[in-house]
Amino acid sequence: MKTPLIDPEVEKARHKKRLTFVSYVKALRPHQWTKNLVVFAAPLFAFSITLDSFLGSILAFVLFCCVSSSFYLINDVADVKDDRLHPVKRNRPIAAGLVSIPVAIAMAFCLLSSAVFFGFAQSMGLGLTIVSYACLQTAYNLRLKRMVILDVIAIAIGFVLRAYAGATSTDIKLSIWFVLCTAMLALFLGIEKRKAELRLLQRKGGKTRSVLRKYSMSLLTRMESTVVAGTITSYALWSAGPKLNGASTSWMMATLPFVLYGVFRYQLLSEVISEVSCDDSDQQHKTERPEEVLLTDLPILLTVLAWVATVFTILLLQYNGLIE
Repeated sequence: MKTPLIDPEVEKARHKKRLTFVSYVKALRPHQWTKNLVVFAAPLFAFSITLDSFLGSILAFVLFCCVSSSFYLINDVADVKDDRLHPVKRNRPIAAGLVSIPVAIAMAFCLLSSAVFFGFAQSMGLGLTIVSYACLQTAYNLRLKRMVILDVIAIAIGFVLRAYAGATSTDIKLSIWFVLCTAMLALFLGIEKRKAELRLLQRKGGKTRSVLRKYSMSLLTRMESTVVAGTITSYALWSAGPKLNGASTSWMMATLPFVLYGVFRYQLLSEVISEVSCDDSDQQHKTERPEEVLLTDLPILLTVLAWVATVFTILLLQYNGLIE
């Protein structure tokens, strides 16, 4: 039996459709959706692990993915000229011409309007949080991302709003120490990202975001030291227990070593990556997006799993009345 011949034109059309679909998905930056996992932190840190809280967090996660992707599209459209001159960002679908600007704008409008609608349908608090996040992103894209220090503060506020969305969608009251720890940790990651971008700029040169010209490595290092101290202190105060309006048991202090190791490990990896030659394109991408280290470094992944296992062990012992 003869194999039917495939029309080259038909195969070419199919390939073009697949390429177009993949480009649309890449334009949404799904690898960045891991940032929205912060919405699950509220029920986890409040020890409210129920079906209702899980479903509420899932909804908040999906809606924030829609909102964040809409602003990634808007940002890529606004920065398309600069991105085409950037050694990494020029490969983004909009900058590369794989997704047209009108289509990107339409996608952004649909995603944002849908997120706002379903947010208010769930609760007033979730809807207002999504609107607040959208306003913050608008201000960030228009002005804040070009303002030194305020750019990383805006990023941190975005993470706090994500955490608050997880709380409002599940009717959970957040501990002030949890909110502060979230803000400090977000600042830490934002500063690390700026350090990575500044290293790349110093090595390869070229045109990049203007705010980097206002930063120096010494300033970012001092900021990093302050924020790391704040992160660890606020987490320690939360884990100290109910007497300080923190966790439901002071046994959560047993999880502090995992947090210390995770933060220090991340700093170590950041320094190691910075020493790698810029001729390695894979390392360039990791340096440009240091948050990917959290998903690829085995010791950090094991640390996260150990933290989760320790938390559930403590909760199980507390539930059975073996500890207070």
